[in-house]
Parts: sequence; structure tokens; C-alpha cells
Amino acid sequence: MKQRVIAIILIALMCAAFLSGCRAEPTAQEAAAKQQEVLYAPNVYWPDRFYFQKHFWINYGTVLKNVRYYSRTAGESKHCNILLPAHYSEKKQYPVLYVFHGFYGSADDHIDEHSYLTVLYGNLLFSKKAKEMIIVSVEMYTDKARYKDFKSQEEMHFIYDKVIDDLYLDLMPYIESNYPVKTGRENTAAAGVSEGGAKALCIGFDRPEQFGYIGAFAPNPGVIPTDFYNGSYWDKTYFKTFPVLSEENEFEYLYLAVGSKDETNAGVTMAYHEALDAYGVKNQTDYVKGCGHNMKFWKLCFYNYLQKVFR
Repeated sequence: MKQRVIAIILIALMCAAFLSGCRAEPTAQEAAAKQQEVLYAPNVYWPDRFYFQKHFWINYGTVLKNVRYYSRTAGESKHCNILLPAHYSEKKQYPVLYVFHGFYGSADDHIDEHSYLTVLYGNLLFSKKAKEMIIVSVEMYTDKARYKDFKSQEEMHFIYDKVIDDLYLDLMPYIESNYPVKTGRENTAAAGVSEGGAKALCIGFDRPEQFGYIGAFAPNPGVIPTDFYNGSYWDKTYFKTFPVLSEENEFEYLYLAVGSKDETNAGVTMAYHEALDAYGVKNQTDYVKGCGHNMKFWKLCFYNYLQKVFR
């Protein structure tokens, strides 16, 4: 009797394996739809505190500070900060995320030995919630450094615009020449906060053939015309409207977010969202209750974004 039961079980297992092998592989269209379902799943804004605290048993990778490269746009050398993931190896290749700080910020805001993004990414990677990647924290000021302290906010706004050309002309070529990175839009992402969020949108729509993932967190005005800050220098926008994307250049993932207590950019962010919807550009835009225009909110945005890029 016992032998008969074992035989029946073995036959059942063999049949299950055979039927599993006979299942049709998903089509490319089905696979793409499944990926979109994962990427555009609802984001989480009240995660476990574990991800924002540094733990002695976790390898947080290697921070390279003040990495110098020559910027033709600035007319002198600039620097960036770079985070290499835990267990980094020159024998491997990595996708790249370029991050942009806010007004009067610096590359240290995102990537430093104990910065929030260094800690957050290390914890997500350790927990297998994020992919291995190289993160480049961009210094947005793109002009002669010795004059920086004398610039007005209006002048700084347009100087920050120049980081877009600097990125294409010199920073990306420098990174691709000196680090083992994967190229192509499916391996290249940009994200930023406040002024940096506006620049991330500009970069994505200016070069959608190069950037597949874009994150803009409480982005400043200045990307396209809106009903906000009329009559100021913010009226001089980078685009008149969001450029039309071809089918080949639709973003893998486009994510905007803003807090309900953000008195600076809540209206602007939602205006961008409405324009994107009107142009038929797929996006995930979150209006998060109780959050303001601050680092606490940026952490939550990057918690979501880092889990979705390069999926």
C-alpha cells in the first residue's frame, strides 16, 4: 500500500512538471504590461524606520567625494559625489542614477558618508528591495565657482539650467569612461528635489532617448508655463509645452510627488501632472497628505523611487 501511494505521488509530480513545461512563455507585450503593473503600483509613504537608520552590520558601499571633471559649460573643473554599491566590482557593469539637489544645495546633500540617500540605498540594497547601481550626486551650480557667492536667486536659477548641458557634454561621458556602467535609456535614470526635480523633468523630456526613469519631487516652476509665479523670472521656462514622446521613447517610469503642506510647489507639481495627463504621458503623481517641502519628504520619495528604477 505504501509503495502504491509513493508511486501515485511521483506520477503526480511528473505530470505537474510536464504541464508546467508546456505553459506558453509570456509575450513581449504581456511582459511589458506586467512590468508597468509593478512600476506603477501604489507608493508607500510611511515605511519602516529601519530603512532610514544606519546599522553597523550593513555595508553601505563606497562614497567618492569631490570627484573632479572638466566642464566645458562652466569653463572650469567641477565636482560630483559618487556612491559605489556594496561589493562593487570593476568586473561588473552597473546602471546609473543621477541625482540633483535643491536651490542653494550641494552634491553632499544626497551623497556623503552619512547622508540620507547613502543610508537609505544601502538598507534597500541589503534588503534586496533595490538593484545594484552607481549613484552620482550632481553639483548643479555650473559657472565660475569664485563668483557663486555674489549671484542673485534669479541668476542662480539660470545657472542651474546650464547643468543640463553640462550633464550631456561632460559629466555623463566622464562617468561612462571611468566606471563600469551600462548605457542606454533602460540603464539611465535622473531624479531631483525642488529645483533639482525641475531639472530632472527638463533632462528627461530633453533627452528621452537617453533617460528611461525620471523622478521629480516637489519640482520648482520653470519647466513649462503654469499659472503660478506669473510675472517673475520663473515665467522664462525651459519648454513651452512638454515635448511629444515617440512610442520608442516613452518613459519606463515617470514619478512626481508633492506634499499637501508644501506651500511652495504643491500647485506647480499638480499643474505639471495635469499637463502630462493632457498630453497622454503616463506618470505616477502622488499628492501626499501631511508632508511639506523638506528633507523628511525627500526621504520618502527616494524610498519609493529606488525600489522601482532599473526593474
